[in-house]
Amino acid sequence: MLTIDNLDVWFGDPPDRVDAVKNAAFSVAKGESFGLVGESGSGKSTILRAVAGLIDSWSGRIDVDGRPVHARRRDRAFYKTVQMVFQDPYASLHPRHSVDTVLSEALGLQGMGDIDRRITKLLEDVGLGKGFRFRYPHQLSGGQRQRVAIARALAAEPRLLLLDEPTSALDVSVQAEILNLLVDLRAEHGLTYVMVSHDLAVVGHICDRLAVMQHGRIVEIMSVEALRKGEGTQEYTRHLITASA
Repeated sequence: MLTIDNLDVWFGDPPDRVDAVKNAAFSVAKGESFGLVGESGSGKSTILRAVAGLIDSWSGRIDVDGRPVHARRRDRAFYKTVQMVFQDPYASLHPRHSVDTVLSEALGLQGMGDIDRRITKLLEDVGLGKGFRFRYPHQLSGGQRQRVAIARALAAEPRLLLLDEPTSALDVSVQAEILNLLVDLRAEHGLTYVMVSHDLAVVGHICDRLAVMQHGRIVEIMSVEALRKGEGTQEYTRHLITASA
């Protein structure tokens, strides 16, 4: 579903250019859940944003479902395949737009019909009833806002979801609910996930494999089973595992 090869991502121009991602390479199979972990500033969210089309200063190869994507343009077919869920549900929803407006706009942008029925189904899919349809973000908890953000991403009926620390802004008790929802949605809709997280326990709950990043480079790709056993081959990976224990 996703192939990345020789990916470099940078910000600015020489002499002030900052190389945020250097020679990254990995692939994610259809239906797989793949994690990107590392400390803040390691480049993991930058990769997600490059894939999503939010950063155009990159070189290398990004293929989605076997089709190459280009740095400066994405067509509607791309956004029907790929959607992103952001870290902060307080910032990712417009404060003056009701849940109905948020989902109606998302469905309309994808050219979907039968919007009334689809909104009801989306709210059911993320564990919110019809009573939430005409509420505004300030009337929702953080977990409820993130459920709306996930529903908005699902409106396009994508096959690849990019998850940028989707639970880190939430209370610990709510984090587990959202993670379990994501597990259920992946099984129900046959989704492929690429999830960024600094929390190895979150990745261990959601993902099948993961890439460990340090200073913009992927230093190791490993299975979640190896993660749970603490079997990192690189010193930095072992440091992360020890720090999270």
